[in-house]
Amino acid sequence: MNDNAPQPTKVHTLEQPVAVVRERVPMDSLTDFFGRAFHRVMAATQTQGTNPAGPPFALYHGMPSETIDVEAGFPIAGHFAEADGVSQSVLPETDAFEAIHVGPFDTLGQTYELLQAAIESAGLTPADIAWESYLTDPEAEPDPSKWITKVVWPVA
Repeated sequence: MNDNAPQPTKVHTLEQPVAVVRERVPMDSLTDFFGRAFHRVMAATQTQGTNPAGPPFALYHGMPSETIDVEAGFPIAGHFAEADGVSQSVLPETDAFEAIHVGPFDTLGQTYELLQAAIESAGLTPADIAWESYLTDPEAEPDPSKWITKVVWPVA
């Protein structure tokens, strides 16, 4: 592993309520889906007076193929009622491995490979979900080499 590679760390996450839009999305349409989902969730939470409690994220169900089952939204603080295609969900309490990815989204696969290797070398099995928290807003930071994404992959 080189010095610039993300260093996977074993963590325990706590359950976090979230507001999301969930769809099965073609892989080449994820960027459009995220823009639409994040906008819809922000509008629904603001209408209800609920505040985001963290950065936007995407939770993936299963392994990607030509499409992926994905939830995109925000952690929330306070009460939220499902509305306008936005649902309540949770990021689970779980044991997981996480890594901080610095760089463009199209290189995230390398971080997932490192996480999978760390999980397997610990004698564990990757769960069928994983999530990414987007710590850098691409609109505020146009240089993809500076984008920061936290990747969390629970263990089964």
